[in-house]
Amino acid sequence: MKFTRISVNPAQMGGVPCIRGLRIPVATVVGMVAEGMTVEEILRAYPDLETEDIREALRFAAESVRERELPLLTPT
Repeated sequence: MKFTRISVNPAQMGGVPCIRGLRIPVATVVGMVAEGMTVEEILRAYPDLETEDIREALRFAAESVRERELPLLTPT
């Protein structure tokens, strides 16, 4: 999967994945979606973003989780 809207620059934001070279981390966008914000609310909060940025941030997050094992608690 190729990501054209996600950038990683060690000299910017500590190298965390950001949207299109902006200082908007992917994690911030994904967190806003997780909190229940709509695309329109996110775009109002970050006018430099575009709808496709949000979609790609979610795809990037899904792919990131797919690539590693995460320790999960098992029900007892």
